[in-house]
Amino acid sequence: MRQLDQAAVAKALCAQTEDFVREAGFTDVIIGLSGGLDSSVVATLAVEALGADHVHGVLMPGPYTSASSIKDASQLALNLGIDAPAFPITQTFAAFCIEWEACLEEPLEGLAAENTQARLRMCILMALSNAKGWMVLNTGNLSEAAMGYSTLYGDTAGAFAPIGGLYKTEVFQLAAFLNQQAEAAGKVAPIPQNVLTKPPSAELSEEQTDEASLGISYGELDELLWQMVDQNIPAADISPEAERIWKRYQQNAFKRAQEPPFAQVIS
Repeated sequence: MRQLDQAAVAKALCAQTEDFVREAGFTDVIIGLSGGLDSSVVATLAVEALGADHVHGVLMPGPYTSASSIKDASQLALNLGIDAPAFPITQTFAAFCIEWEACLEEPLEGLAAENTQARLRMCILMALSNAKGWMVLNTGNLSEAAMGYSTLYGDTAGAFAPIGGLYKTEVFQLAAFLNQQAEAAGKVAPIPQNVLTKPPSAELSEEQTDEASLGISYGELDELLWQMVDQNIPAADISPEAERIWKRYQQNAFKRAQEPPFAQVIS
């Protein structure tokens, strides 16, 4: 894997985010806060780039959102000094399920049910964008985009992705650096410790975790992607697992084509 200068990366991501927002004619941004790593890092970078008064969060808990995630998201917002009201999707999702079953005479379940939750959240974010004149920042990362581990017209939406050029393991590294940087300046570390240690999860179904859904750990995945995508090493020269990952990478090119522009990272 590439070795990144975290200070340089943070500075570059903040500068590119600010430039993109300003050039598009916006002053403020809106971010969906899940209590997870990616949204926590994006919010922290946005505050550094634009100032807390110009960054707005929103919590959108659903039927599978854990109490700890709500706590982590709320604590992040408090640490950053940003507003973050709660806009639950549970009742809206339940109403959608009722209408679905009435129309099709079958329950909404599986992937369709999971993705519907993500799309309901994006409806809220886009409505806030329209109503308030705030730009939606995307919270996706490079690992998810590579594997198509995202919901089209759900969490792929947003005008700009500050961490879209970072692999998931690199997002963890940047999060640790941002906390260390804040503490070195005599400030409260913005990202709660639980965010850095709990298993990443989209929380769209019971006991769901990202790595279980992907069938591989982020550490292993990122190393393989780095070799195949960045170093152009053929999957067949690495391992059968690499060939499985490469096949999925190729199959999800259509989804990557619809990802928003993202900040560039120079290693």
